[in-house]
Amino acid sequence: MTTGDVHLSRRRLRAALTAGKPAVGTFVKLASPDVVELAAAAGFAFVVVDLEHSTLTERDAVGLVRHADLCGLPALVRVPEVDAAAVNRLLEAGAAGVQLSMLTRVAQTEALVAATRFAPAGRRSVSLANRAARFGAVPPAGFLRAERDDPPVLVGQIETARTDPLPELVAALDVCFLGSTDLAVDLGMPTDPAVLRAAVDRVGEAARAASVAFGGWAPTRGAAADLGLGDAGYLMVGSDLQLLAAGLRAAAGEEHQ
Repeated sequence: MTTGDVHLSRRRLRAALTAGKPAVGTFVKLASPDVVELAAAAGFAFVVVDLEHSTLTERDAVGLVRHADLCGLPALVRVPEVDAAAVNRLLEAGAAGVQLSMLTRVAQTEALVAATRFAPAGRRSVSLANRAARFGAVPPAGFLRAERDDPPVLVGQIETARTDPLPELVAALDVCFLGSTDLAVDLGMPTDPAVLRAAVDRVGEAARAASVAFGGWAPTRGAAADLGLGDAGYLMVGSDLQLLAAGLRAAAGEEHQ
């Protein structure tokens, strides 16, 4: 067999989101397939290949999601905007889902759904000449059924207080993801931690109201609770670059900052 099973990976990730404990992942910013293989071996539930804050190209991302697929590790791709053609290519390569940055308008959510779902639920173009469809080995009806039953996992990042009503904004997603750093900047970097915490809590309440998983990023597992992510079902911890830098500083004998 030359392909993994992205539909099984999506199913496992969705199950992990409701398991009562965090599904823990990390950002991938380096192009080496060793990173996703190490993440799988370390026990991460998923990785997010970062096409927003990295030097990765689409070609790099395709290689990473292909390798993650072979490792049985769900790999989502973070994108700064919905480019339907690029999203389709990444899904065809084996991406388990898409994480969209700076979600502020319901129209963006609708565009994300349209780009990741086949008709009648969306406008994604159909091809069987790709890894997700096992290069045509799966009959068209079988592939379309698999995509209907286990569609791409959708994550939307809330990074500003200026959005459409949150429950409507995130209702069609699997995860409402808090971008705490950008949110803090948007709020003017408040010195009173209660101001940011109240904004974080509003996002978490909106996720619960919409019956979607609450998610966010923390530099370490231990820092999650202080950031308001104690009940997050989808927790991103650091990135490959951050973890590598921390390990190198420790090896060099420098105090970890």
